[in-house]
Amino acid sequence: MAIGKNQKRMSKGKKGSKKKIIDPFLRKEWYDIRAPSMFRKRTAGKTLITKTTGTKIASECMKGRVFEVSLADLNNDEDQAHRKMKLVCEDVKGYHVLTNFHGMDMTRDKLCSLIKKWQTLIETRVDVRTTDGYSLRMFCIGFTKKRPNQMRKTSYAQNAQCRAIRLKMEQIMSEEASKCDLRELVNKLIPDVIARDIEAATQSIYPLQNVFIRKVKMLKKPKFDLVKLMELHGDTADGEDVGAAVQRDEEMVETMAGSGGRL
Repeated sequence: MAIGKNQKRMSKGKKGSKKKIIDPFLRKEWYDIRAPSMFRKRTAGKTLITKTTGTKIASECMKGRVFEVSLADLNNDEDQAHRKMKLVCEDVKGYHVLTNFHGMDMTRDKLCSLIKKWQTLIETRVDVRTTDGYSLRMFCIGFTKKRPNQMRKTSYAQNAQCRAIRLKMEQIMSEEASKCDLRELVNKLIPDVIARDIEAATQSIYPLQNVFIRKVKMLKKPKFDLVKLMELHGDTADGEDVGAAVQRDEEMVETMAGSGGRL
């Protein structure tokens, strides 16, 4: 060793001081995602989060997490596979994540399959407010189609007709959303009731086809109310099967004379 070198700095350290590798999944725990009662299938899936350590509480970190689930999985209907529903965690009860509606979207492949030549695409959006204080932005899309017995190849709408159709779309979306709460609005969005109303109302201007509420975005929500959330999830929010009430047949119970007991 050269003269003047520091032996402490040159030492390689203690043997076996390497940091122990721990599997990160050992610090995680799984939670069940519970969908609101608007959907047929209440268990939407599972999610994981780091266990509670110190001041970092797992249930508090879970609140605000957004899950994107296919409507086909929530309703057990493959015809609704083009719909994507967003659910946001509002509260945690045990190992069950109680969610609420947070938005809706359409898959890209479905949207691309609708866009074709020789027709006009008409799209608009409107900001609406439900009766229970939720502010939403709704996007609508539709396409022109041929009139009955039309011989011409194309079915293009004029600019004035497009403006009139957009105005009718905005009017119907505002009316339908402003007179109901969020739960009733979601029940209208799932079977495309609003889209069918728009298609029927615009027939006099220009016939439309493939009309959809393409997207719903959550802009603002009221203050969190646990009572409303529990009403949304019903009495079985914890996900347990409580079973059904069984009527007891009194004729089957016999009493032993003089003993006060039962056989």
